[in-house]
Formats: sequence, structure tokens, C-alpha cells
Amino acid sequence: MLYIIFTLIVAIDQFTKYLAVERLMGNPPFVIINNFFQFNYVENYGAAFGILQNQQLFFIIANFIIIIGIIIFMKINNKLTKLMNTSLVLILAGAIGNLIDRIRLGYVVDFLDVKFGNFYDYPVFNIADSSVVIASFIIIYLVLSDKYEVSDKKNI
Repeated sequence: MLYIIFTLIVAIDQFTKYLAVERLMGNPPFVIINNFFQFNYVENYGAAFGILQNQQLFFIIANFIIIIGIIIFMKINNKLTKLMNTSLVLILAGAIGNLIDRIRLGYVVDFLDVKFGNFYDYPVFNIADSSVVIASFIIIYLVLSDKYEVSDKKNI
């Protein structure tokens, strides 16, 4: 099941980025909900929030280290809960999705644009980013609540 989730996230991420390039590049943003949500093509040469612009080699190496680290962590920890394993797979899928862009294009394609009126304009992101962020919040919850491993204790 984890392989299916991984494959689906990477495939959806790459397909939506393909659509963004085909339909949005060179065009004005496509507004879905005025002052809240639009599709807006952006080439991101940095990391989250546009930091560390034009550091592609750094990001590629860091991605490989993170991917290998997560795979090793999952292999040596056979007591992780299904939710923890699923969350780690979501991070892997997101990392791979953006890594594909960095290697293939030299930048990451972003296209999901959320604004909160004139109050806040959230940085443009993509499906891979969403996968990583959602999984990270789940992992934080699991670790803080000590629910990331299957317990050896039997219910009494």
C-alpha cells in the first residue's frame, strides 16, 4: 500500500506540474476564488518561501541525503505505526517530486497560490510541497504524543 501511495503522489505531482507548464506558463493567473485561491505558474529556484535562490546543487545533494536517511530509518525501525510509515512515505514522495524538477529543469514548478485577501499572500507551492508539509505536521503530532511506534504493552 505504501508503494501505491508513493507512486500516486509522485505521479499526481508531476502531472499537475506538467499541466501548469502547458496551461499557465506565460499566462496570467487563473483565479478560482477571488482574493483567496488561484493557479499561478512560478519557477522556484530556491527552497520554501524562495530562500537560498540558485543553490540547485545544494538542494539536490540535500534531497538525496534526506531520501536515503528516511529509507534507512524506515528499514531499521520495524515498530513504526502505519500512520508514521505513511507520513514518511509522503515526505519521500514530495522530496522525489521536487527532486525530479530540480534535476530535469533546474528549478521547481509551483502553481498553487493562496491569498488571504490583502492580509497575507502565501508563497506559491505544489502537490509535492503539500505532501511534505502535511506529513511533517502528522509526524510532529505523532512524536509529541509518543504515538509513532507500535507499543509492546498489552492491554490489561
